[in-house]
Amino acid sequence: MQVRAFRGATQLKRDDPQELKSAVTELLTELFEKNAIKKSELISIFFTATPDLVSDFPAAAARSLDLGDIPLMCAVEIAVEGSLPRVVRVMVHAHSQLPHAQARHLYLRGAEVLRRDIAQ
Repeated sequence: MQVRAFRGATQLKRDDPQELKSAVTELLTELFEKNAIKKSELISIFFTATPDLVSDFPAAAARSLDLGDIPLMCAVEIAVEGSLPRVVRVMVHAHSQLPHAQARHLYLRGAEVLRRDIAQ
């Protein structure tokens, strides 16, 4: 098996801990399903959040999916003028037999505009 990276993003309606948890768990759950990723295949998950999201850590939402033993890291996305607000991005590293071309990257809740070239 090889190491693969799977990308995704979601946009929140507001900066609220419950909204963040809902959006992040939806994103991860669907990303895992679409790429047939099992917890045992996970290596690490890296999150970024736009600077306007300060109510909670995206990693806290991931822990609610029983991912507390997977290395999780959060960072602030760079503040580019005019960029989409209230966005959490994720990069999941996992062991996978999928070729790069078959990796399914997932953009939800308005974040599809970030990567129209690869959004579902």
